[in-house]
Amino acid sequence: MSGLFVTFEGIDGCGKSTQVLCAQRMLSEEKIPCTVTREPGGTPIAERIRNILLSPENGAMCDACEVLLYFAARAQHVREKIAPELDKGNVVLCDRFMEATLAYQGYGRGIDLETLFGINAFATGGVMPALTFVFDIDVAAAFSRLEKTGKRPDRLEGSGREFFEKVRAGYLALAARHPQRIVVLSGADSPEELSKKVFDEIGKRLRRHPRPLS
Repeated sequence: MSGLFVTFEGIDGCGKSTQVLCAQRMLSEEKIPCTVTREPGGTPIAERIRNILLSPENGAMCDACEVLLYFAARAQHVREKIAPELDKGNVVLCDRFMEATLAYQGYGRGIDLETLFGINAFATGGVMPALTFVFDIDVAAAFSRLEKTGKRPDRLEGSGREFFEKVRAGYLALAARHPQRIVVLSGADSPEELSKKVFDEIGKRLRRHPRPLS
């Protein structure tokens, strides 16, 4: 695959989705083809799975069902959208990917990490991000941001502070485990500061890319 795969991670309310759009705008200004997508979702089938996963009506969902649905959505997403775009030589910007599963279902739910790594490899066919941003923010600050939106919490957002403390710690542990790929940025910084740092990091990866993206 000749494209560049970049993922954006962090707990709900960290500001990652804003940074995906900022990166898209900056790449477009530089005439660099890019595709923006998200997880769970990104394709019609995966979006339907997303609705099942996030609906507050599905509070009885067990952890095993939850994690397998995430992987099912990812398998479709990778094969239908991410891999074809990378094969074209495009940049793919994805709002959440494999680190979300490891942080939320691994560290948050307590599912064995090695089991998750194994299923993820099967679901993705080996497709991995070249660069991952983790936007780290205090859980209380993230909750405050979410409350200001006035949006009803989805099934995951309603999991409680203790759960999100585990997820945040999980993201930082994963970043320490993969320092060459995962860049941790402060979600408390201004969107303008963050977008500059994000674009600088993407630029470094583009300059090291085996061939210019066109």
